[in-house]
Amino acid sequence: MGAARDAASYRPTLPEAAVFVSGVASMGLEILAGRLIAPQFGSSIYTWGTIIGVFLAALSYGYYRGGKAAARRASLGRLARLFTLTALYVVLLVAAGDLLLRSMTAFPLPSRMASLPAVVVLFGPPTYLLGFVSPYAAELSEKEGTGAASGHVYAVGTVGSIVGAFATTYLLIPTLEVDAIALVFGLLAVATALVLTYPGHVRGETGKILLVAVLLVAAPVAGAAGVSVEGQVVYETETAYQELRVVDRGDERTLYLDGQRHSAMDLDDPERHVFSYTRYFHLPFLFADDPDEIDRVLFVGGGGFTGPKRFLAEYPNVTVDVVELDPAVVDVADEYFGVEEDPRLNVHVGGGRQFLRETNRTYDLIVLDAYRRDKVPFQLTTREFMALTSDRLDDEGMLFANLIAAPTGPASKFYRAQYATMRTEYPQVYTFPTVGGATVQNVELVATKNGTRVPESTLRERNAAGAAGLDLSDEIGDYDATPPPTDDVPVLRDDRAPVDSLLDPLVGQRYVVERANESTDGARAGLPESRRESRRLRRA
Repeated sequence: MGAARDAASYRPTLPEAAVFVSGVASMGLEILAGRLIAPQFGSSIYTWGTIIGVFLAALSYGYYRGGKAAARRASLGRLARLFTLTALYVVLLVAAGDLLLRSMTAFPLPSRMASLPAVVVLFGPPTYLLGFVSPYAAELSEKEGTGAASGHVYAVGTVGSIVGAFATTYLLIPTLEVDAIALVFGLLAVATALVLTYPGHVRGETGKILLVAVLLVAAPVAGAAGVSVEGQVVYETETAYQELRVVDRGDERTLYLDGQRHSAMDLDDPERHVFSYTRYFHLPFLFADDPDEIDRVLFVGGGGFTGPKRFLAEYPNVTVDVVELDPAVVDVADEYFGVEEDPRLNVHVGGGRQFLRETNRTYDLIVLDAYRRDKVPFQLTTREFMALTSDRLDDEGMLFANLIAAPTGPASKFYRAQYATMRTEYPQVYTFPTVGGATVQNVELVATKNGTRVPESTLRERNAAGAAGLDLSDEIGDYDATPPPTDDVPVLRDDRAPVDSLLDPLVGQRYVVERANESTDGARAGLPESRRESRRLRRA
């Protein structure tokens, strides 16, 4: 009972409160760093390894310098000053973080380390300052003995880190934008500094702290609201999984996920294919002996629902299931990309592999459109996953996979590893590069359970007969009948799927996306040559 009464009556001292807040802020900023860095450099294992390493290095250096200074300089005033300086740096993050981030992309570093300068500049200084807090608090602790004081302080700091991790992950990121989350941590630092200096603990600091608070509140105004380099931002949010923006430019609306274009829609003709690679989704109808037998299709990955919408419009007998991990993407597709309720459309929120494992349905076609240029969920690439898709397909079923890679050269490793992995479970795999050459592009794979090879001539005959519902003459022309070499790439497995290292050669390469010029019925005859857009890949 005595211990319970002591616990109930315990009131943390000011140094202990400071340590707790430093733990909350440091861990919260670390998780926030991933969301801020990902749009420019991706969210690969290299990016996260860089973030964790920089934070640990900055904290360690702060602990070291703080420990040396604590015996002669530790005071509540200096603790308050640390939090004030941290908040001041957050002002810089909010006001100029995007500009600083973009300026950090030109360093001549190996692609795996590309995000290092940005993480150091943006998050090294505030984390270093927070590292001073624990040794200062240990020096000011009321505990007797160095061991007791140090153990108590680091226990309190760890509890703060736990709170910061869970609060940022489950509350702040799903609710607020990145700048708003940074603002929360800045205001938390300001509030802590005020508590440490008021009432009467430290004189002469309150005015400085309040000035920083004013700068914090004003910092978001420094950005141009609603405008981006891509066009007019009509909606943006931070979801539990990614940064999401809907951007209008002229008569075209684009969905950006973590700063990367994912889907696009022609506002004047919503059913038109804006990017030509989505036309390849229809190729499996040419591989079927009877295309009318393809009547149940699953899309793994929804995005702007370009494929599902066109399938529903083109094939009256087809029922489409879509499984999308991020519920916010589904909501945005409904509101901004013209996805209407349809008895033939069933949308499921969750992971693609989990859905396939739990469903008892079978499909004629599975379209795997969940890969991005630098954010490929490895669990959807492995031999075990391919076996699962095969189990959920009918006897003549097919798997279609949309990859971003080069068909040849160093940047082809992921494509060739995926090809080798699919061949372990499917007797035939067909390759369709969408642009040609060795450039990074959308490479489409069609895997069939039917072991008989379908020649290009048969595809053309079926296309002429209208089997796909739209003219795919150009797409058939991209058919690459030569199997890629796979001796130097692994078959991806659940226990070893080095997707990040396979994607690493893509960094810095030009990613070419062909834009479709087509009318709603899909005819391409007589139209001018498709325009091509390209941009640099940046990923750690």
